Amino acid sequence: MAIDVESGVTLLAVYDVPTSIAFYRDVLGFEVIQTSTPFDDAKDNYGWAMLRKNFAYLMLNNMYEDNIRPEEPDASRSSHHGDTTIYFACGDVDAAADFLRSKGVTVHGPMDTHYGMRQVRILDPDGYGLVFQHVLRREEEITL
Repeated sequence: MAIDVESGVTLLAVYDVPTSIAFYRDVLGFEVIQTSTPFDDAKDNYGWAMLRKNFAYLMLNNMYEDNIRPEEPDASRSSHHGDTTIYFACGDVDAAADFLRSKGVTVHGPMDTHYGMRQVRILDPDGYGLVFQHVLRREEEITL
């Protein structure tokens, strides 16, 4: 019998949860729907948070136990982040690129791929790749 998978959620290990929440909530428009107990009274100072935007869910987890972390991110703990990319369906990639630029985000694209997608790529504060994309409609329809 096959496993009945109903949905999935990505967990990202981040250097600073408040910074990541601010990016995903205030720039990308995600809603914080659940958090751990805050470490203190500072805004968004959680060890873990779950966020949602429409049907996209993300969990942000502090990569340091009890929020005890070095003053600067330890490159050895995040060097693999560039190997991780989350792809989001996005109806208007060009408008998304303009919006992101207006928020001061470095945007790569929009570009059309050889496999039939129009994409915009950005990095989050921890170096994870985020791609906003939609299928190009052509006479020779591409089946994914």
